Amino acid sequence: MSQEIIQLRNKADEFSRLRVNSALALMRKDEANVFKIFPILLHLNEPTLPGYIDADVPKGICQFTPNEQQQSLSLQLFDFKLPDTSPALPEIIGLYAMGSTSSIGQCSESDLDIWVCYSHKLDPDRVELLNKKTWEITHWAESLAVELNFFLIPDNKFRVNNKAELSDESCGTSQHMLLLDEFYRTSLRVAGKRILWRQIPHDHEHDYDDYVKKLYDNKQIEEDDWLDLGGLHSVPAEELFGATLWQLYKGIDNPYKATLKTILMEAYSWEYPNTELISTSYKKSFQEQHFYNEHLDPYCLMLSKVSDYLISINDLNRLELVRVCFYFKTEEALSKPSSSESTSWRRAILKNLIKQWGWTESQIIDLDNRHNWKIREVQQANSLLLDALMLSYSNLIKFARVNNISESISAEDIGILSRKLYAAHETLPGKVDIINPNISPNLIEKHLSLIQIPEHRKNKAGWYLYNSKLEPFELANTPCLGYSPYLSKLVAWSYVNGLYDEDTELHLYNQGSDLVDKNLNQFAKDLYSVFPIYVPKASDKALSAPCAIKYLSIFLNVEKDPTRHWQDTEESELNQIDNVMAYGEHKESLIGSIDFIYRNSWNEVRTLHFNSQFSVVEALNTILSKMHQDASPPSKIDLFCYSRHFSEQICNSFGKKLDEFIQLRLHTVHTRSVQTLWTGGRKFGFYFERKGVSLQHLESAVDIYSHISNKKLSASSLNLKTTFYDQTADIIESHISEGLIQFFFENHTDGFNIYIANAENEVETFLNFAGSKNEFVQNVNRFYASNNYLSDEVSEQVNFNLPQFYDISLNEDKTLSLSPFKSSKIKPRIRETLTVFDTNKSEPF
Repeated sequence: MSQEIIQLRNKADEFSRLRVNSALALMRKDEANVFKIFPILLHLNEPTLPGYIDADVPKGICQFTPNEQQQSLSLQLFDFKLPDTSPALPEIIGLYAMGSTSSIGQCSESDLDIWVCYSHKLDPDRVELLNKKTWEITHWAESLAVELNFFLIPDNKFRVNNKAELSDESCGTSQHMLLLDEFYRTSLRVAGKRILWRQIPHDHEHDYDDYVKKLYDNKQIEEDDWLDLGGLHSVPAEELFGATLWQLYKGIDNPYKATLKTILMEAYSWEYPNTELISTSYKKSFQEQHFYNEHLDPYCLMLSKVSDYLISINDLNRLELVRVCFYFKTEEALSKPSSSESTSWRRAILKNLIKQWGWTESQIIDLDNRHNWKIREVQQANSLLLDALMLSYSNLIKFARVNNISESISAEDIGILSRKLYAAHETLPGKVDIINPNISPNLIEKHLSLIQIPEHRKNKAGWYLYNSKLEPFELANTPCLGYSPYLSKLVAWSYVNGLYDEDTELHLYNQGSDLVDKNLNQFAKDLYSVFPIYVPKASDKALSAPCAIKYLSIFLNVEKDPTRHWQDTEESELNQIDNVMAYGEHKESLIGSIDFIYRNSWNEVRTLHFNSQFSVVEALNTILSKMHQDASPPSKIDLFCYSRHFSEQICNSFGKKLDEFIQLRLHTVHTRSVQTLWTGGRKFGFYFERKGVSLQHLESAVDIYSHISNKKLSASSLNLKTTFYDQTADIIESHISEGLIQFFFENHTDGFNIYIANAENEVETFLNFAGSKNEFVQNVNRFYASNNYLSDEVSEQVNFNLPQFYDISLNEDKTLSLSPFKSSKIKPRIRETLTVFDTNKSEPF
């Protein structure tokens, strides 16, 4: 072995010891114990130890011998004495922590991400056993409140095509070489073989494999002594789009952390094709300097890279934001004294940086007070973060368009990621925006006031929200928190974003509705009692399908109560009411206003408001249009009424009608059904069919039969030319959903047909297409992502609502099945071009 490689190896070992000690110094006791002992749990497979698998699971870590501390800890935690000998043939190449562990970015929220590297020649069944074992160890760590994540990495992973599945912890196909870049700059060897890449001179990155082969051939190094994942001198341009989507997705929950990494992707693309990766900068510093400092810290290197880029393009606003993101990631509150010597090096680095940035003492105090931020500060911070993330996304879309690249991220992954971003970030009428993604822990307000402004006043008519009492002085000095044409959206927004809880006092100034203080407070309490806030993330399966309503809360007569101004009614009369939707001599509806607050399967919270003579008809027709034919009914429906009279009867009547109509909507298959409804002195017909529900004002019985006859003119309301005839029409009708653009591939022997459903559920047919579905899907995604099809007025908007793609296949029993389209890894050249028509963008469900 050459003297140079020996020196670099020894330096790497010394730096690893320093980093391990630094990481342990920042950990809680249980976290430190898990970090110290988990290598033993993979090195051995003993019934006494967590993670035991009663099978031939791979075990033994190369070049690993337990130390005295691990011996003692094994006795302490498991009452197990470690054997004197290790497994004869170790099968695990090594264990490597990656990410923020041991860096200046390690904080209380940092988890332990561990790569378990193994030979690609290991039997797949035994790899699955090893995967099972790591999950058992993860569950054991969870019992100690420690988040320990394992990723099984074959030693040839970065020399073959990426086939990873998308998950909450895995970026799927959206990153490949970028993942290796992060590993090389952040990895910490916990146990096992040393990483070869760090020992290879940085000026040989472009011919890495040839240079390493010469070292092997000349016996300067032994191949079995090292983990070699390959060289890394560049990242394909195709990865940058997918990587940015992935970071934006992570930013839904952790925007401060994601902003740094998203702008890093932007910096990489700006330098393309001569991108200098951070891992390359790290390697240069590692090989050239003899001490460990911020020039080897992965988070400091990332900050430096991003800062240089933003300064070069004169983007000083985002430069200031990334500095704040970096400061928050360290969790070092410099305005407060620290009693821990273990963080002195971190605080020294930060103090030096802040001096360079010119931050004032008051700025630092304000940032250190982040956990006490309230709604104003959070709104401002969220706006800055979202603007920065969207600008990064837009810049990278332009980069993809200029370079005419085809996304390496698969169609299913890009659809799922874009839909997660759409659900989190898209601002739409009726949608409740989430404005506190882990920015501040407590936004509860003692007082919230709701003020209604009627028509023909200086301010726009509608409702205004304030976090103060209704006293004139307070209102005059308190900016408005939000506006909505109707009250329920503001109450839902306050509740979902954590401003309202059971102790919050609501104040009402009402100039036009029937609402009173008592009902306002009851409405908020009812919403608080039934509507779920903390729910599991939307699954990939849910995001691959049209969204469906999961939790539905209905509030009748909040703003308008037809019984509010009646004279008092005797209790005995309550049981004599016949029809609350056509009551009395004038067939008056006793349901005035209707408010829907619901959470859908994409985890969006939406609101709908109806306040007219025909609220019942409008509300039923609208909510049914949000349900595609193959959807499951809402898992939970809660119904409340705030009428002065007949509230119980009104609830029962509307609830019964809603249940009946939902059943008809979701279970109408081949037959068509019509239901009539009297309300407000008029008669309406609801026509149920697979494609949806249509509404008709009926003057007489003749109108009913006339409308039904018109509906029977074609075998399918879509009137498609198909290979499998009515079956295809039925399956498309059952799945199209308002507001979504959907592509259906109908597979047959000689190729496939394509059916394109636009946002208005209009379907176009293209028969006998013989090209590549993969390239077609990529072209369509690129088309919609680029916003080319939008008008000039909205061309700068970010479009996350990318189309959905499905395969229709013929089963052995001659029935059809529909499944989300999955791209194959082989991409044949396209033999026919299909023109994609512009579609009018409407509000997606």
